[in-house]
Amino acid sequence: MFIADIKRVVEQVSRDKGIDVEILIRALEEALRSAARKKFGSKVDIEAQYSPDTGEIEVFQFKEVVAEVTEPDLQISMDEGRKLDPECEVGDSLGTKMDTSTFGRIAAQSAKQVIIQKMKDAERDAVYSSYIDRKGEVINGIVQRVDRGNIIVNLGTTEAILPTREQIPRENYRRGDRIRALIFDVLYDTRGPQIVLSRTHPELLINLFKTEVPEISEGIVEVKGAAREPGSRAKFAVSSHDSDIDPVGACVGMKGSRVQNVVQELRGEKIDIITWHVDAAKYVCNALAPAEISRVIIDEENNAMEVIVPDEFLSVAIGKRGQNVRLASKLTGWHLDVNSESKYDEMMKIGYESLVNVPGVGEGLADAFFEKGIYSAEELADSTVEELVEIRGIGQEKAVALIENARTYAIEAAEAAEARRLEDAARAAEEAAAVQAEDEVVPAEAPAETPADEPGEETASDAETSEEAQ
Repeated sequence: MFIADIKRVVEQVSRDKGIDVEILIRALEEALRSAARKKFGSKVDIEAQYSPDTGEIEVFQFKEVVAEVTEPDLQISMDEGRKLDPECEVGDSLGTKMDTSTFGRIAAQSAKQVIIQKMKDAERDAVYSSYIDRKGEVINGIVQRVDRGNIIVNLGTTEAILPTREQIPRENYRRGDRIRALIFDVLYDTRGPQIVLSRTHPELLINLFKTEVPEISEGIVEVKGAAREPGSRAKFAVSSHDSDIDPVGACVGMKGSRVQNVVQELRGEKIDIITWHVDAAKYVCNALAPAEISRVIIDEENNAMEVIVPDEFLSVAIGKRGQNVRLASKLTGWHLDVNSESKYDEMMKIGYESLVNVPGVGEGLADAFFEKGIYSAEELADSTVEELVEIRGIGQEKAVALIENARTYAIEAAEAAEARRLEDAARAAEEAAAVQAEDEVVPAEAPAETPADEPGEETASDAETSEEAQ
């Protein structure tokens, strides 16, 4: 086990596992010390040293020079000490080289366990230090195996894991397939692979475009954001620092070659590339493309926007199962509420009517409130006196009265709406109960049919009739 060409083995392991040679040497020295203590006890003073010249690890046992030996494993007599070192004195510590071949099988097994554990620890440290600064990079690997839905990926020097939650839906891999994924996390853990990969993270999309588009890697085109629903659709926002370069055209490439390479890597995921704009409303309009936008109402306090679109573009703006507006919201960071023009006009009409119905508010004031951005009795009730006195013809007392009237009206309107809702619910319940009662009515049983008389048999009535005839 302990041979002179350990140097060659250590160097080979260092190359294969990426572990520093010094760490391996210290592991071997510790293993031999452990083996010696297993053989001779824990009290003995043992040292192990690696000789780079011979490529051998030598083990020395140190004993104290004493006048009278009481513990042979720890002490050596003056006469024996003088044989090793003629100049030794009482109290000196002398080392003698040990024959490692005498350690025995149990000691060798103990040394083996120490080496294995030390190598695992060193390998874990090497992997962690090598990959911790590479988080966010795209890396290539080979599928090693699939373990309970998780894909184990061989990266060459170590293994990584692609958890089920980080896999694109309906994407299947088999052993030996090439896989490209983002280094999502690096864990300091001895159990299983330490490197966690992702195929669903938006950063994967960004990094793939960096690879395909030189303008991005050169800093001419800047990626402003990305949002994905993995395997289905993604939105990608870019801007250009050079007015002569179209950022969207740069990402699309000649005849769509660049974006198609990314789409193929993501197994057909549709990608919308949009132009980023410093104006949030224009940015949202770009993000909702290809829908046309009529107007945008911004609520900065709640970080929300109400987007009004022509009726024919409502389904396009919302997208299949709300996907388009959902991705646009993720990309821009704004909560988006999309309405059609007809619905918006209806809402404005209802709001205007509620304003006119507030005591003290006529059509003239309702128009003034609309110009001020107050579109309903509820919004008037939530207004402040300072906001209302800015409107011509409204003083402080009138403003207070209008707000109070609006609050009263809003409460009464809400109560009336709730009463109507309860009345409709009760009516619906009665109708449902009536229908159920009709279904439960059992139809009356039809009278039982008299069985036909069998031929050759004479009934009592037939017999009586026959007698009368006679």
